[in-house]
Amino acid sequence: MSQISRDADPVSLWASARVSELLDGQGDPPKYGNREWQELPNGDPRKAAAMITAAEMWRRYGDEQELMTWFRDAYRNREPLAGRRTLAELDALARLKPAKPVQATPGWPPIALPGRPGWYRCHVDGRQVDVQRTDVAA
Repeated sequence: MSQISRDADPVSLWASARVSELLDGQGDPPKYGNREWQELPNGDPRKAAAMITAAEMWRRYGDEQELMTWFRDAYRNREPLAGRRTLAELDALARLKPAKPVQATPGWPPIALPGRPGWYRCHVDGRQVDVQRTDVAA
């Protein structure tokens, strides 16, 4: 069983033959979709040649814009490894912090107490006072 080389790719050969027939020595077609291509009349063979060329490029290489974005991202400057956080620093950041005590603030509404449904902490005359929901005045 013989393998087809890239040069003997039947789709590529067909596309190349159609473009050669359409252009017939007129030079390269404009890039598909740009202003020059849009200004060509619909019957112009260069318009069809540009479409076939663009389709063949898409078939071979995929989305040009996506490829260019990938290259830009692959070659952009990165933060030096020495400037990144170490594993120990990341572990320290991931550790649970001690819970802060619930403190009511003067002039603010009462705060619901975690783990004690219906109880609220209020600031009354400079003191922290726990009251049940029925006693809470907003």
